Amino acid sequence: MSIIPQSVTEFPWRVLGLLGAIAIFGTLVLYSAAGGSITPWAINQGVRFVIFAVMALVLSRIPLELFARFAFPAYGAVLISLVLVELIGGVAGGSQRWINLGFMQLQPSEFMKPIIVLAVARFYAMLPVGEIRRWNAIWPALVLIGVPWALVLVQPDLGTATMILAGGITVMFLAGLPLRLFIGSGLTVAAIIPIAFSFLHDYQQKRVLIFMDPESDPLGAGYHISQSKIAIGSGGIWGKGFLQGTQSHLQYLPEGHTDFVFATMAEEWGMAGGVFLIGAFMLLFRWGIRVSLRTPDKFARLVAAGLTTTIFFYMAINLMMVMGLAPVVGIPLPFMSYGGSSMLTVMLCVGIIMSIDRSTRRATRVGNWA
Repeated sequence: MSIIPQSVTEFPWRVLGLLGAIAIFGTLVLYSAAGGSITPWAINQGVRFVIFAVMALVLSRIPLELFARFAFPAYGAVLISLVLVELIGGVAGGSQRWINLGFMQLQPSEFMKPIIVLAVARFYAMLPVGEIRRWNAIWPALVLIGVPWALVLVQPDLGTATMILAGGITVMFLAGLPLRLFIGSGLTVAAIIPIAFSFLHDYQQKRVLIFMDPESDPLGAGYHISQSKIAIGSGGIWGKGFLQGTQSHLQYLPEGHTDFVFATMAEEWGMAGGVFLIGAFMLLFRWGIRVSLRTPDKFARLVAAGLTTTIFFYMAINLMMVMGLAPVVGIPLPFMSYGGSSMLTVMLCVGIIMSIDRSTRRATRVGNWA
C-alpha cells in the first residue's frame, strides 16, 4: 500500500512541468525581444501562464460527463457570440473580432477552437456505429463546422477559421469516416481554390502570392518572411547568444514578439533552441495521444485526440509560416508568442485532456479493485 497521498499521485506534475519549461523559455525570449526588460511582455506573459495553469487544473477536476453534456450548449453560446461580433463587435486593424465587455476585449472565435472539437466529438459519440458510413454521419458535422467557420472567415480572420476547420475535420477523420470522403473533398477543395482566391481580401491575396514568391516584394509584402528567414538562418547551430540578436533588437524583424517569435528565438538560441522547443511540444503531443489511446470512452477518445491535434496545428502552422513554408495567417506559437488568447485556448485544451486522463485513471483503479 502506497504511503503517498492519492491527491499527490493524481496531480499532473509532469505535464505542468513540461508546460512550465516551455513558458519559462518563452518568457526569456520575450525578455530579450524587449531589449532585456521584463516589461511590457515578459512579466505579463508569466502572470498569464500562472493564471491559466490554475484554470487548467480547475478544468481537470470537472467530471468528463459534464463536458459531454454541455458540448452542444457551449457550442450554441459561442455561435451566438460570433453573431454578436458581426452586430456590435469592435473593429481594430481592419478586422471585427472582439466584443467590448468594459474590463476586457472578448474574442469569441478563440473559444470555438476547442468547442468545435467537443461538439463534433459529441455528435459522433451519440451516432450509432452502423450509421458512420452514411450521409447522416456527414452533413450534420459539416454544418457544425461550416457555420462558425464562415462567421469567423468574414471577420476576417483566416488563421482562426483555418484552425476551426482543421479541428473539426480532424475529429471527423478520427471518428472513422471513409477515407474516400477526405480524398474526394481534398480534390474538390483543390478545384475551387482559384474561385475562393478571388473572394479573399486584398491583403490575404497578397499573403498567398508572397508565400509563393517572397522575393517578388522583399521590402513590401514579403518583408516579414524574408527577415524571418534571415533571423533563423543567422542563428546557426548554437545561436548568437542570449540578448545578442540583431534582427529583432535592431527592429528589422516585424512582430518579433508575437507571430514571428520563433525567429527571434532561433537567432539567439540557434538550431539547439529550436530542437529543444519542438522536442518539448512533441512530448506534450505524445502525452495527449496516449491519453486518447488509454480511454475506453468514444467521446473522450475523440476529444483528447482532437484537442491534441488542435495544439499541434498551432505549432505546425506557425513554424511553417515563419520559415516561409505556408502563407502568413496570424497563428501564434503557444506559450512563446506574446498574447493571452492563444495561451487561453491551449490551456483550455490541456485542462480538458487532463480531465480525461484523470477520469481514465480513476476508472482503471476502480476496475482493478473490483
